[in-house]
Amino acid sequence: MKRYRVVHRTTYEYGEAVVTSHNEARLSPRQLGRQAVGWSKVETDPIPDTLSCHRDYFGNEVTYFSVERPHHRLTVVAESRVDVAERSGAPTDPSSTTPWEAVVASVRRPASDFHTDAAQFVLDSTCVRGGSRLVDYALPSFAAGRPILDAVIDLNHRIHGDFWYDPNATTVSTPTEQVLRERRGVCQDFSHLMIGCLRSLGVPARYVSGYVGSEADVVGVNGATLVGTHASHAWVSAFCGEWGWIEVDPTNDLVVSDQHVVLGWGRDFEDVSPIRGVTLGGGRHEVSVEVLVEPASA
Repeated sequence: MKRYRVVHRTTYEYGEAVVTSHNEARLSPRQLGRQAVGWSKVETDPIPDTLSCHRDYFGNEVTYFSVERPHHRLTVVAESRVDVAERSGAPTDPSSTTPWEAVVASVRRPASDFHTDAAQFVLDSTCVRGGSRLVDYALPSFAAGRPILDAVIDLNHRIHGDFWYDPNATTVSTPTEQVLRERRGVCQDFSHLMIGCLRSLGVPARYVSGYVGSEADVVGVNGATLVGTHASHAWVSAFCGEWGWIEVDPTNDLVVSDQHVVLGWGRDFEDVSPIRGVTLGGGRHEVSVEVLVEPASA
């Protein structure tokens, strides 16, 4: 069990006064079987005129707030304490899992109530579109009869090895096929790419938003420091049939366990954007984001 304190600060600086703004923040970690949220709060400056909380369609915690008086700056600070346990129940031998074609077939069965939730994550979404090029890239990992988790881990490993982490190469609107062609991007791009590959083969896949712990013992392959420890992070949850949803991180080439803090999940980034909103006024603006994830003792 690892305990983390997470602080996520976002500041908007506006060139002109904003008369009113309405916003949704998805910055509160989810309560999960292996993740317990001790406390979580979202505060803004200016103090909001309206503040409420609800869960969205996917069960993510959403904080709605509005500021209905002129302001030139908006600061949103989310702070949480979270306990994260190692994932239990995952197969120790990926080659012991069900063949991937059987998982695809089970999801397609209309009478399979167990897979109703998974089936929606096979469809195209705003940021992820399937296609033949994605199939071509994925197929070397998905030989006929290969166990589903074995194939997913292999695809995860290949993306990590074939693509270069470059924060200047893409934007939030960069198409997945461009990422595939140029072989550069960030965690969001690699996650969208992997999701597109899986969905193109009929394997349900979700986009997961959250953070990577930054303590000294949180390391990746061959002892390397994990990428994404000082920013929002994204990874992939693949549906593996009887084993349920298993999360993998293509940016860091690992199966997710107690080193990741989950904020939420959806079809792609658009469903779990940390903050989104509309403003009246403001002109051109600048955004700065600071993230701190550190070990917590209490």
